[in-house]
Amino acid sequence: MSTAAIPGTAAAGAGESALRPAISRRMLTVFVIGDVLGAGIYALVGEVAGKVGGAIWTSFLLAGVLAAFTATAYAELVTKYPQAAGAALYTHKAFKQPFVTFLVAFAVMCSGVASAATLATAFGGDYLSEFVTVPKLVVGAVFLGALAIINFRGIKESVSLNLGLTAIELTGLLLVSAIGLVFLLDGGGDPGRALDFTPGDAVPLAMLSGASLAFFALIGFEDSVNVAEEVRDPSRVFPRALFGGLLVAGVVYMLVTVIASMSVETQQLVDSDGPLLEVVDQGPLGMSTKVFAAIALFALTNGALINLIMASRLVYGMSNEGIVPKALGRVHPDRRTPWVAILFTAALAGVLVIVGDLDTLADTTVLLLLFVFVCVNSAVLVLRRETVEHDHFRAPTAVPVLGVITCAALIVHKAFDDLMVFAYAGGLIALGIALWAVTRATRSA
Repeated sequence: MSTAAIPGTAAAGAGESALRPAISRRMLTVFVIGDVLGAGIYALVGEVAGKVGGAIWTSFLLAGVLAAFTATAYAELVTKYPQAAGAALYTHKAFKQPFVTFLVAFAVMCSGVASAATLATAFGGDYLSEFVTVPKLVVGAVFLGALAIINFRGIKESVSLNLGLTAIELTGLLLVSAIGLVFLLDGGGDPGRALDFTPGDAVPLAMLSGASLAFFALIGFEDSVNVAEEVRDPSRVFPRALFGGLLVAGVVYMLVTVIASMSVETQQLVDSDGPLLEVVDQGPLGMSTKVFAAIALFALTNGALINLIMASRLVYGMSNEGIVPKALGRVHPDRRTPWVAILFTAALAGVLVIVGDLDTLADTTVLLLLFVFVCVNSAVLVLRRETVEHDHFRAPTAVPVLGVITCAALIVHKAFDDLMVFAYAGGLIALGIALWAVTRATRSA
C-alpha cells in the first residue's frame, strides 16, 4: 500500500483536496477547546464519582496528565505530516502494514461515532427532563438526525456553530463553579469530601479506575488532526491549539470537580444523569435549573457534532482511497460535504444508542482510542529517522515512551474492569473488517 492509499492523503499530496481549507487558527483553537471541554464533564462526573469516590478531581488530573503525553505525540506528527489521515497516516508511515493502518483508521472513526452516541444518550437524560420527558431512543434519533443536517451544510457552518456552543458550555461550567463556591462559602457542603476515596479500594487503583473513564472528557484533541486539510497553515497552528485546548480544559475541570464533590454528596452525584444540575440546585444564587439544563444540552450537542464531523471525514477519506466501499465517499456537488459518509456515521451512532448505556459507550470510546494512542506514540519514535523539508514541533523522546506505557496500562485495566466494553469495541471493528473485505473482493473482481 502506497502513502497515497491512506485515507485522505492522495488529494493532499497532490495539492488538490476536494475539501475546502476554511478553518483559521482561531477557529481550530476553539474547535479543540470545544471538543475537549464540556460535554464529557457534563455527562460523566457522577460516573467517575462512582469509581473513585468524592475525590473526583484526582481522576481528572491523572487523565489530563495521561492525555498530555499523547497530545504531545500528535503535535509532532501533525506538524510533520499535515494531512487529513491523522493516526492512519502516521501508523502507515511507521509500520508499513496496510491492515494495521486500516484498523487504526477505522478505530478512530468508531471512537467518534461511539462518543457521539454517548453524548446522544446523555442528552436524553436528566438535563432534557427539566423541559420534557421523551423516550431516550426517540431523543437519540432526533438528536443525531439534526446533527447530520448541520454537518451536511458544510465544515465552515459546522465549525462556526461550534464557536457559539463552546462559549455557552464554558459559561455553564463557570456558572457551576461560581454557584458551588458561593454555596460553600455560605457554610454549605463538606470540603472534606474532595479527599474521600471509595471505601475498600487502594487509592491508586481508585484513581486509575476513575481516570480510565474521565479520559473520555479529555480525548477531543485527536479529532482536530482529521480536519488538517481544511485548516490554513496547519504546521504552525496545531501545537498551540492542542496544548491550549488541553490546558483550558484541565483548569476548568479541576475547578468544577473540586467544587462539585464538596457541594453535593457523592452518592447523589452517582445517581444523577445530570450531575452538575445537582450543584446548581444546591446553590443560593437562585439560578433556574432549566437555564443550566439548556446550557448542558448545548454542550452535549457541541461535543457530538465535532465527533460526527471527524468520523464522517475519515470515512470519506477511506472510501476515497478504495479501503471501504466507494459509495461512502460521495461528495455533494453543491455543499461539497461527504453526505453519504455523514449518513453512515449518524446511523451507526444511532445503533449504539439503542444497544448501549452511558457508561459502556463512554468506556468503548476510550478503549478504541487507547489502542490508537499506543500506535501513535510508537509511530513518533519510529519516524524519528525520517526527515521532512519544513520545520515542525518535536516532542521530548521520553514523552511518547510514557504515552505507550500508560495507554497500554489503561487497556489492561479495562480488561479486568469490564470485558463487555471489549465486546462493543470488537463488534465495531468487525464491521470495519467486513467493509474492508467486501471492498477488496469487489476491486479484485
